[in-house]
Amino acid sequence: MKFARLGPAGQEVPVVVGEDGVRSLAGLTEDIDAHFWESDGPALVAAALAAGELPLVADAADLRIGAPISRPGAIVCIGMNYAAHAAESGAEPPTSPVIFFKAPNTLAGPNDAVTIPRGSTKTDWEVELGVVIGKRASYLDSPADSLDHVAGFVVANDLSEREFQLEISGGQWSKGKIAAGFSPVGPWLVTPDEVEHQKLGLRSFVNGEPRQDSNTADLIFDVAHVIHHLSQYMVLDPGDLIMTGTPEGVALSGRFPYLRPGDVVEVEIDGLGRQRQEYVAFGAGR
Repeated sequence: MKFARLGPAGQEVPVVVGEDGVRSLAGLTEDIDAHFWESDGPALVAAALAAGELPLVADAADLRIGAPISRPGAIVCIGMNYAAHAAESGAEPPTSPVIFFKAPNTLAGPNDAVTIPRGSTKTDWEVELGVVIGKRASYLDSPADSLDHVAGFVVANDLSEREFQLEISGGQWSKGKIAAGFSPVGPWLVTPDEVEHQKLGLRSFVNGEPRQDSNTADLIFDVAHVIHHLSQYMVLDPGDLIMTGTPEGVALSGRFPYLRPGDVVEVEIDGLGRQRQEYVAFGAGR
């Protein structure tokens, strides 16, 4: 199944996207949130679909697409998880997952405009496979247990301001990761039964020109390893989002210019959809 959230920011309505159209989940759940996963929401949706109980959203095509999950408790990111990206960053591939966090209020819809932070000259794009947790994970016994805790997969853009991240960071990456709107996610969350997550093509484009082109088969630490590893250090709760890392082809490489107002970034992952964001100057329109 494909789950999404449609409507103005802060007023999104949960829906399920099918071949016969977009159907409202308003009668089943208030949102795509922790309670939805804890109450076995997908099974309830499947039963309601089979019974013909979910109404079509007639104007779905005219509505803004929000992030397919509501405000997560945590956004956990894996750094340098593709060897070629580590190399273009001037680093050796890590021997253990590199972890950093993004603030939940960085979450944005897949096609929302992104404001370049005040004073930024090095805003960068990063297409990533996102993993949404569906069941609490703590001290898992092995990576083989990990996928039982996955609610679904999403397209994510782990936006970064490289000067803030690397030059005035104080040793941590967070300053370059936590600007408002720096985590566009969606358009859908796709459940694991419909995704071969270990071999998904992922790509990015800036102003229509190709930038990144890779495959999740090239991850250094795969999804199962990442979830198991994280569970040894933190509790992953339903609704939490993990961004699994980006491949080579970002501006940090020195091969491409950083983003400027008016630029358009598109990112896509096979079977998970495509995003499009226009980048605007801080203070524009205010």
